[in-house]
Amino acid sequence: MGLTKEYDVIVVGAGHAGIEAALAAARLGMRTACFTTNLDNVGAMNCNPSIGGPAKGHLVREIDALGGQMGLTADATFLQMRLLNSGKGPAVQALRAQIDKRAYAWAMRLVLERTPNLDLKQGMVQEVVVEDGRVCGVITATGLFFAAKAVVLSTGTYLHGKTIVGEVQRESGPGGLAPAVGLTESLRRLGFEVGRFKTGTPPRVDGRTVDFSRMVRQDGDPEPHRFSYLSPRDERDQLPCWQTGTTPRSHELIRRNLHRAPMFTGVIQGRGPRYCPSVEDKVVRFADKESHQVFLEPESRESHEMYVLGLSTSLPEEVQVELVRTVPGMEEAELMRAGYAIEYDYVVSTQLKPSLETKLVRGLFCGGQINGTSGYEEAAAQGLIAGINAACYVEGREPLVIDRSEGYIGVLIDDLVTKGSPEPYRMLTSRAEFRMMLRQDNAHLRLTEKGRKWGLVDDARWEAFVALRDGIAAERDRLAQTTVGPVPEVQRVLERLGSTPLRSGATLEQLLRRPEVRYEHLVEMGLGRPELGEAILREVETQVKYAGYIAKEQQQVERMRRMEARRIPPSLDYGALTGLSMEAREKLAKIRPETLGQASRISGVSPADVAVLLVHLERMARSRHEAEEA
Repeated sequence: MGLTKEYDVIVVGAGHAGIEAALAAARLGMRTACFTTNLDNVGAMNCNPSIGGPAKGHLVREIDALGGQMGLTADATFLQMRLLNSGKGPAVQALRAQIDKRAYAWAMRLVLERTPNLDLKQGMVQEVVVEDGRVCGVITATGLFFAAKAVVLSTGTYLHGKTIVGEVQRESGPGGLAPAVGLTESLRRLGFEVGRFKTGTPPRVDGRTVDFSRMVRQDGDPEPHRFSYLSPRDERDQLPCWQTGTTPRSHELIRRNLHRAPMFTGVIQGRGPRYCPSVEDKVVRFADKESHQVFLEPESRESHEMYVLGLSTSLPEEVQVELVRTVPGMEEAELMRAGYAIEYDYVVSTQLKPSLETKLVRGLFCGGQINGTSGYEEAAAQGLIAGINAACYVEGREPLVIDRSEGYIGVLIDDLVTKGSPEPYRMLTSRAEFRMMLRQDNAHLRLTEKGRKWGLVDDARWEAFVALRDGIAAERDRLAQTTVGPVPEVQRVLERLGSTPLRSGATLEQLLRRPEVRYEHLVEMGLGRPELGEAILREVETQVKYAGYIAKEQQQVERMRRMEARRIPPSLDYGALTGLSMEAREKLAKIRPETLGQASRISGVSPADVAVLLVHLERMARSRHEAEEA
């Protein structure tokens, strides 16, 4: 084993987590290497080639606000862009983009190759090398040792991966690439608890063999939505998606072949994602339903391959052919790829700190599906934080930790390290307590200053942000200070809207608070400033209309922050605390929360347990104070 090169940070994996981790570390000045099993698979979308959606779109916006890459590349390579839940409130609205998977992967590879301080390498990492409880490098399958001060593991579903199609099994990661087998054993030798999850993909069909006239067409929005406020709002031809559904004949075929479905025969034992079940699972669990939605989505402008969303399966390939042809519009469809299930190892996430550094090994970080999550967006968010904090670790700086009131990224990571997950974790809007404050449209206002503080937000992004932030503040001040009387221009618009006419003077802010009045109506009255641009005006309107709800959430946040301010000594002996339940003692000792707030969110720790812990912390504080005075 010979030393080949020494790095500050080594990232293992070049999927969505690995990309963000490697870019973050390199952009922060670290000598960085990113290892992947195949250079042609960088940024691969082995599952649905889409980015965003409810809660996931929030994550992409937050990644962008912190200086990450996913949003920019998605904006450059999308096939279709839609704002979901546009008829609902701003807290649940979210962008979703259908992505050109080929263009996206190539663009990401070019970004990696062109980033200073970053070496992109093809190689299989087999072992993490640790000395005196601190990571010092990795060893590849060819026996080469690469030294590093910090290592980020972002192996995705390649960690001891096994793909299954019917009765056929093979040791493999997604796309038929070799799995990372040795790395699992290396982690076990270091003392890590490793679990087993599964996920699956649907078949892909040749779009030329599909009768789209029998399906419902779904077009993108004509408005030029983007994930990043730095991306140009250019016009672009968008490709349609198509909606159809399974039939009773589909369900009968599945039932007849359940004995060949690996999930039901016991071949697949790992837990799968509850919110993305296989079609076999849907037919069994929802036996009363005659149809389940199926969507055909394009994978690239340069290919006829279509992703069959909603038909995830691991049935034998010949059964998949029959199954696809029971769906209206696909009676003559030809499969280009069969669907498959994949089992893989993951690191139990309660073994991580909020910085995503492992508790067992200093300088070793984990990000992405290796932490038991599902989804490109969840992976990229974790990779970004892990990469930033790996750089902070090398430099001896304070890690970046985003709390639950600051971003969906904070919710995601806190859930993982505090609660863990018995199934692949998916980000949902309902997981966030402060949804009015954590909107997808204000991610930049919440997190760009943090990104600047930790060094990822460059001057161009910062200048654009300052202009946006200051523009919003100035317009809100103007609306609050400008009074208008019952003049004809105002009364005419109010009457048309069915709104109560003015009897005396009112501020523009008071007018805008009316549910039926939009900012565009202020413009119609001659009282608006359309030259400020859509981004500023939309945010101003949201802040004004939802000010009361936001104020209530801010009060809740302050109460939570008081709990988070109560630090718990890392060496606290929970076994010695009288009054704690046995379950609380075990859970607290295992997870070792850093704050009282985190302790309160651990499953099995009751409010009574938290009260006991608070009393003990106060006693410790008094004792320290008395000792200092003595």
